[in-house]
Amino acid sequence: MLTVTPPDSKPQDESTEVPGVPVAGGTPPPAANVAVATSAAVVDPDDLVSTDKTPTLVDRVQAFRAKYEKQEMALFFFAGFLYDVLTLSPIDDKQTEVQNFVYLALLAGLLMLEQRYAEGAEPPKLLAKVWRFREDALHFLLGSLLSAFTLFLFKSSSGLTPLLFLAGMFSLLVANELPRFRQLGPVIRVALFSLCVTLYFASLLPVLLGRVGWWIFTLSVALGSGSIYGMLRLLKRWRPDEKALLRTVAVPGFGAQAALLACYFLGVIPPVPLAVQYSGIYHQVERLRPEEYGMSGLYRLTSEERPWWKVWTLWHRGDQDFTVRPGEQPMYFFRIFAPKGFERYRVRVRWYFDHPQKGWTQQGNGFLATVSSNGTEGGYRYYAKPGTTPKPGDWRVVLETEDGHEINRLGFTVTPDTRTEPRPTVQDISELKVIKPVRLEEFEKAHPRAASSPLSEPPPPAPEPAPPEAASQ
Repeated sequence: MLTVTPPDSKPQDESTEVPGVPVAGGTPPPAANVAVATSAAVVDPDDLVSTDKTPTLVDRVQAFRAKYEKQEMALFFFAGFLYDVLTLSPIDDKQTEVQNFVYLALLAGLLMLEQRYAEGAEPPKLLAKVWRFREDALHFLLGSLLSAFTLFLFKSSSGLTPLLFLAGMFSLLVANELPRFRQLGPVIRVALFSLCVTLYFASLLPVLLGRVGWWIFTLSVALGSGSIYGMLRLLKRWRPDEKALLRTVAVPGFGAQAALLACYFLGVIPPVPLAVQYSGIYHQVERLRPEEYGMSGLYRLTSEERPWWKVWTLWHRGDQDFTVRPGEQPMYFFRIFAPKGFERYRVRVRWYFDHPQKGWTQQGNGFLATVSSNGTEGGYRYYAKPGTTPKPGDWRVVLETEDGHEINRLGFTVTPDTRTEPRPTVQDISELKVIKPVRLEEFEKAHPRAASSPLSEPPPPAPEPAPPEAASQ
């Protein structure tokens, strides 16, 4: 038998021919290990169309939200804050109190649902479609409530304390977004809710009872603690794990109440709802007779005219750069707001001097004045002076409640005036229902002076004997 071996034959797996490519020069020989392509491959047009689902607008929105999740939460918090800044009514407005109560109720419901259906648990079918928006709602409600109460605090103090308080609240919210705190569950949100409940009662009870005091705030803390206790009792039926409830609800809830109570007795929290609407330092304050302009409740405030080049005094109220001559005293004029129906209460005016060696030292024991609510948003007007010619240097006047909670402070500088000629002055008019004084010239355009008006009446005697002189509305 003859066996014919083709020349240069190679095993099949060592072929150098490219499969699917015709051999150059025509038809390949028989039995050659090549693939023959007689024509180009035909592709179905449907195969060129992607079978992936085209993302809808909702899909793109959800993808965007997932990418910027933390920024979205911060946006909702600040949206709630901005909304309250633009729409906030007076503290004694019934609609405001009802709105804040509804927000607290919604916030409590969301927090309890979050505790019942922990991360990974399937929510009820009724809430399935909106469950992913729960954190947005929580942040919006917290932002709105915290902004409202912070603004109330800001109005009831000199400004620094509530700003620090607000910074602390923002820090808690930011901490809530950090992975380490997120592992603890809704601890921070429960603490913020606890703060909001107590601050709500601290702003509501003085309006209802018509007074302020330590026992009012203590009662607010007791009601806030009661709300946390009620939340614990309800959650215990759903989640019998007492250790988890202790960690996520009891400790942050009652801890926030203890911190608020400590802050109040340390003087950090101002006496809401009392608020100074306006204050200024003047050379002279006179109460005008009703016959002079045909209306009552007018004060004339006299201050020195500011030179044009003292641009840094544009925001000063009155004579915060006080030039003093022998026998002169600065007059602290203020208007303080209390809700309608508020009982008569007492405030103290204290004067402090920045002594070169001793630092800030109080001058005298201060003046205790009795004021009341006059039923207007403008507040009750009062003025006082230290009772002696001040020394040159930096001064500060502080208005506080009878138990020592600061409501307002105003700094001013005293410099000696060696001039003998009359100083150039400007005069402002303070009206009963207008918070900020207006220039005399502007006031007289709207209310011309009577042809023969009597002189201004002298200030009435002080409500009680005290070294500093004062007068009230």
